[in-house]
Amino acid sequence: MVSNKRQSRGVMAALSSAAFLGLAPVFGRMAILSGFSPLSVVALRTGLAAALIFFGILVFRRQFLYIFPVGLAGCFLAGAINGLGSILYFLALGQLPASVGQLLYALYPLFVAVFSFLDKQPISKLTALRVLVAGVAVFLLTNADGAVLPLPAVLMMIGAAALYALHIPINQRVLYEIPAPTVTLYTLLAMSLVTVPFYLIFDRQLPGVNVSWWPVILLTLMTTASRLTLFLGIKNIGGLQAALLGLAELFITIIISHYLLNEILSLGQLIGAGILGASIIMVALEKHDPARRRPKGGWLAWIHPPEIEPWSLQD
Repeated sequence: MVSNKRQSRGVMAALSSAAFLGLAPVFGRMAILSGFSPLSVVALRTGLAAALIFFGILVFRRQFLYIFPVGLAGCFLAGAINGLGSILYFLALGQLPASVGQLLYALYPLFVAVFSFLDKQPISKLTALRVLVAGVAVFLLTNADGAVLPLPAVLMMIGAAALYALHIPINQRVLYEIPAPTVTLYTLLAMSLVTVPFYLIFDRQLPGVNVSWWPVILLTLMTTASRLTLFLGIKNIGGLQAALLGLAELFITIIISHYLLNEILSLGQLIGAGILGASIIMVALEKHDPARRRPKGGWLAWIHPPEIEPWSLQD
């Protein structure tokens, strides 16, 4: 059984991650509106966040640089997938309000449930019902006062949610043996290897001289903090539970975007947001095994350490 102390630490980490993730789309949208291209935003925030965590570990906790080869491969796979998702996310954010974009992105816990099922973790009828309910919510969210939002942007945001969800069970496998800062570092490095070349090949737009860099700097800090706390939460309470607690980011995005970006949701969108929140909260009605045992088999069974003593869970 997961100890109360460990579960509390995981819950606090997941909630902290939700707070940082909730602020990220607001600062990302501000950066785009101030003159940065979507691809430059994603490349800068990922590259700077990777550099920040690397130098932090190099100076203060150099032992966290170690990772076993298969774990490194797992981190790079997760990072590459999440890097592609980040590109879709910011391209969509260039066309969608931050609040609506984040509400669509909040579908990722449902995708986590599906991917967890594929990794030999059972999925219930209640989860299937929640997927249908979430579909109704998406329909309401994408219709603002009778005006349908751009379908390509909506599909890109949903695709970003699916890719973000896909990287969670991959990293969860690695986190059975490796500390959260190590997983954060190598996942962010892999994301940078995807987003930075993509920007250099397909964009290369530079912001104007008078463009404020503060939104990008704040976005970088939110990205670094959210990744560290997300993986710490996953390590202690599991990917699905951490994703569920991420629901709190919705309310943070809606509130902050209202005051900083003057965004207002229509009545239909507010109803859709409530339905989406209910579909995710319903996961509390499902039965979960709190034991932190490594799953046997599954499509991610290849991610396991060599025959050595595992890292202490206290790291």
